Parts: sequence; C-alpha cells; structure tokens
Amino acid sequence: MPKTAVIRARTEPNLKEEVETIFHKIGLNASEAVNLFYSAVKRAQGIPFELKIPNKDTIQAMHELESGGGKKFNNKEEFFDDLGI
Repeated sequence: MPKTAVIRARTEPNLKEEVETIFHKIGLNASEAVNLFYSAVKRAQGIPFELKIPNKDTIQAMHELESGGGKKFNNKEEFFDDLGI
C-alpha cells in the first residue's frame, strides 16, 4: 500500500485563500489540516471539533494567564462563590 494518497477537491478560489490564511494562523498547511480532520473524523466517527482563531478577548485572557494574572481557586466552591452562584 502506498504511504500517501491524493485527495482532490474543488472549492471557490476566495474560500481557499481565506481558509489557508486561517490554517497559517493556527500553524497548519492545507495537507496537515486535511490529515488532522480525517484522523479526527475517524476517531470520533463523525465531525469531532471546531477550530477557530481566538477573538481579542480570548487572546487577552490567555496572555493574562501566561503572565501569572487571573484568579485562582483551590476548589469549585471558591470558584462558584466568586461567581455569586
């Protein structure tokens, strides 16, 4: 059995360009993205996940946590108390 197989698909040029820009932002090329998708579909036996570029609020929260900021809780009760639940 060959080590690789070719997948051919047609799509609109603008869609291809926009999606490949997104792939680049998350560190993938088109072949890697297709292989990732195929592997995940096989594992989940269906469409398994959604990949998105984080919005500015999410990116800000990620940077805050990486720099040691943000709130930390010892247990879920402390977390819920902080939320007022």
